[in-house]
Order: sequence, then C-alpha cells, then structure tokens
Amino acid sequence: MNFELTDDQKMIKDSVADFAQKNILPNRMIWDEAQIFPREIFSEMGKIGLMGMLVPEEYGGAGLGYIEYKIAIEEVSRVCGSIGLSMAAHNSLCTGHILQFGSEEQKKKYLPKLASAEWIGAWGLTEANTGSDSLRMQCVAKQDGDYWVINGTKNFITHGISGDVAVVLVRTGELLDSHGITTFVVERSTPGFSGGKKENKLGMRSSETSEMIFDNCRVHKSQILGEVGDGFIQAMKILEGGRISIGALGLGISQGAYDTAREYSKEREQFGQSISRFQAIAFKLVDMAVAIEASDLLLIKACVLKNAGKSCTLASAMAKYETSEVAVRVSTDAVQILGGYGYLKDFPAEKFYRDSKLCTIGEGTSEIQKLVIARELVR
Repeated sequence: MNFELTDDQKMIKDSVADFAQKNILPNRMIWDEAQIFPREIFSEMGKIGLMGMLVPEEYGGAGLGYIEYKIAIEEVSRVCGSIGLSMAAHNSLCTGHILQFGSEEQKKKYLPKLASAEWIGAWGLTEANTGSDSLRMQCVAKQDGDYWVINGTKNFITHGISGDVAVVLVRTGELLDSHGITTFVVERSTPGFSGGKKENKLGMRSSETSEMIFDNCRVHKSQILGEVGDGFIQAMKILEGGRISIGALGLGISQGAYDTAREYSKEREQFGQSISRFQAIAFKLVDMAVAIEASDLLLIKACVLKNAGKSCTLASAMAKYETSEVAVRVSTDAVQILGGYGYLKDFPAEKFYRDSKLCTIGEGTSEIQKLVIARELVR
C-alpha cells in the first residue's frame, strides 16, 4: 500500500493550507470571541471548490474523493476548528444527503448552489430530548394532500439560522419505528420555518449552532428525499461519511495543537536550554506525534473503503472515536507544554483545547462509537 500523496493531493494540501493561513488565521480569534459566523469566508472557499468537494463536476462540484476531502478539512482545522466544522457539516451532511439520496431533479436544483456556497446547508436530526436516541424524535410531519405539515424543533443544528436550505429528518410514523422517519429538503423561505436560539458555546464558537423551528411548515411532497419512511436508514448511511469528516476535523485540531506545542518547546528556554530537550516535554511530544500518526492511519483506511464503495461502518467509527479522543489528549498536553501561556488567549493552544471537545460529542458521541464498534466486532 502506498501512503505517499499524489501530486494532485499535495497541491490540494498546499493550496488549502495557504488559503487558511491567509484568510482564516488573521481573523480566527475575532470570530471566536464574538461568535461571528463568517459567511464571506465560505463564499471564498466555494470559489476554490472546498464546499462541494465530493459533488460530481456535472453538478458544479470538485468531483474529488474522500482522501482529498480529508486532507482539506485537516488543513482548515489545523488553523481553525470552527471553520473546519462548518465545512464538514455543509459537505457531508446537507450536501452529502442530497447527493446520495436525492432525485435527479433535486440534485440539479440544490447541488450547484451548495457546491459554490451560494447557499449554505444545514442538516437536522438532533432534538432537545433525542440526541443519540433519534427514534424518539418529537418533530413530526402529517400529510395533507400533496403537502406535509411539519411541527416541532431541532436542536444543536450547524447553520440552523444562516443555512439557506436544510435537510430535515422528521417522524411520519409511529414512535420507535425505524421506518417511521422521513427526510425533507426545506428551503429557508418556506413559511413556518425559522431559526431559533443561537447557542453560546465553549468552543467552535464561529461555527453557528442553533435551533430550527417548524410551525405548521407546509412542504410539498416533491421535497421528500427518497421514499416516505426511509429517513432513519438514510441517516445511518450519511453518518458513516460524517464520521470521516469529524475524524478529519479532530486530526486537524490535533496537528495544530501539536505544531503549536512543538514550536513553543523549541523556542522556550529554561535552565539554559530549550524545554524540548527536557525528557518530560520531549516524551509528551513523542506521545502526541505517535497518537496523531496512528489516528491518521485509521482515518485513511476509512477513506479508502468509502472511496471503494465498501462498508466502512467499523472503520469510520474506529477512526472517529480515536481521532476525537486524541484531539482532546493532544490539545490538553499542548496547553500543559505552554504552561501559563497555554492558558492565555494570546496563544492558540487554548482554542485548540476548547474546540477539541466537540469532536467527542458531535455526530455520535465517543460512547456511541464504542457501541457501533462493539456491535460490528461481534456481528
């Protein structure tokens, strides 16, 4: 197996890294402090193909695979996890759901706008009382002729206020019925659809997270993705790719935190030498580097399987679990290596530390990943 990047992949890595340094780095703390969702930066990312990476060229996308997608999210997240998270949610969830399950008409209507970032996408599964237990969702849709009327709320939704279009999973059947959930595409202009409370978060503060509210929201049957009752099954498949996205997000945060700690340790002197020469610090850096490399390999395996059209349930769950946990450990050690400076907002270590925790929660907690892995191991 060849682990070397191709020339095209190297070019993507370098170009995205350059974009992030020039366009994201100078503003990341301004956006973070004020919880600004920088819509304009995503428009620029759309121009260079980052908002429709997996979308075929015929629909206005870049037509790339999961390795390239992983690389791009890593390089963005290496600078700012918030922008990496929004990029991941837009690509994998909203856009990915329409790409995988939409009709030809739906693809032609929505994918070009999403791939260019003319429109920002949202994806609604989670509710206030149903996180991992999605079969108990209370957001429901009732059929009324050619229309479905949606009532309820979704919670912790990326781009719940700013998204121009949302892919929303709602209950159309009985409680706890895996065939009782249906997916709708709902445009922001639809009467009865609005954004709710914007959450004030520990980290990922410039990635917008909010409620979505549906109050007698009438949606035409043509807005159903796939068939009535297919929503839950669709969501489980979409989350396979979502785990790869969050894995790449966590990996990028780990790399950014490690880079920060390593460079600081080489420059910071105590007792007449750089602290990188002290075994206590050097061994921390070793543990960080090995953990990052190992989690990267798990993620590459998941990407290869996904590209080949093979089942990657086990591989993506393992990758998501490990990269997320590593992100927390590495960013924690980075703060420790910087000491007092690691606790200050003048240095990036504290932001990596705050951002990292979301990776163990979003798109399936670490505990849920363990359940998925355990079931696959004894299947």
